[in-house]
Amino acid sequence: MPRGTAILLGLAGAAVVAAGIASVRSIAAPVVLSLVLTICAYPVRRALEQRGVPRGLATGVVVTVVFGALAAFVSALVIALAQFATLLPEFSEQIAALGETIGAWLTSIGIGPGQVRAIIEGFDPARLVDVVAGLFGGVTSLTASLVVVLTTLILMAVDASYLRAIFAELRPQRPRVVTSLESLASGIRRYMVATTVLGIAQGGLNAIALALLGVPGALLWGLLAFLCSFIPNVGYFIAIIPPVVFGFLVGGWQVGVPVIVVYAVINAVVQTGIQPRVVGNAVALSQTITFVSVLFWALILGPIGAVLAIPLTLMVRFLLIDTDPTAGWWRPVIGDLTRTKVLMSQLDAERKAERRAKKSRSADER
Repeated sequence: MPRGTAILLGLAGAAVVAAGIASVRSIAAPVVLSLVLTICAYPVRRALEQRGVPRGLATGVVVTVVFGALAAFVSALVIALAQFATLLPEFSEQIAALGETIGAWLTSIGIGPGQVRAIIEGFDPARLVDVVAGLFGGVTSLTASLVVVLTTLILMAVDASYLRAIFAELRPQRPRVVTSLESLASGIRRYMVATTVLGIAQGGLNAIALALLGVPGALLWGLLAFLCSFIPNVGYFIAIIPPVVFGFLVGGWQVGVPVIVVYAVINAVVQTGIQPRVVGNAVALSQTITFVSVLFWALILGPIGAVLAIPLTLMVRFLLIDTDPTAGWWRPVIGDLTRTKVLMSQLDAERKAERRAKKSRSADER
């Protein structure tokens, strides 16, 4: 088969698979969520079994802890949405005035009146509540599908009790598959646990800073910052817009600018300084792949797809690249730069040595 034909057929097959997953997102999303949670909770189960806890009791403990954390998360979302709904009417006049100001500016730069009218209508507090309720409602309905999520968690936790025996049986015949599965689980676990812990810290620091600055809804925006910490590259810009707007409404630029500075500093320290050191090479995806994966999985699975974009992309890499001995050359292309960075360091050292040699020859000639 010609290479071009094979590529086109592969892309067509990927499009069909993506469309199929999107058509059953109400089932696929909670299943993927349960799988990621089971992977993250597996070390707890293994630790319990090593201490002599019966297998059934260990399964029950893991399911109870994971589902309790999920229920607490859903409750926090419901409380946050209620706070947002009560917060907006207090600033309805300011929000409407802000919409008029932006509309006048857009008209002055040549934007059509119909488009300006649509933008101004978007600043109606009632419409904003509906939009946010739709977004949070999608996440809430997904995580609050108690039957699907709880049943899947129980079944996956039970199946995980046989995982070590299954790996021991498969390792002699399929060592690469077993090694790739272990690497996949380790990468997903390290990323999710690190992002959760750092996201809690990031959201808490943001909430405290916003409360000190007098921005209304500080707890709500701290929760939003925590949620958006799971969305690489895009999440920061989603999280910063509401507190900046409300800071501007209550205190003008004297409050809005400090909010921007605080968010920028906390985001730089956590996501740029600390998180890469904690996660290490567990993800090994380029910035471009990471950004595109957020957009792609959000389109396929909705909000939960954006939150789980990295684990989902790691699963696709496992299926298409990690288990295929002939596809290993793709890893540096999509972001595994471990060896590439070593080569770049060697090249930089060689260039520096060449420059020093040129300077030495020039000095000798003079």
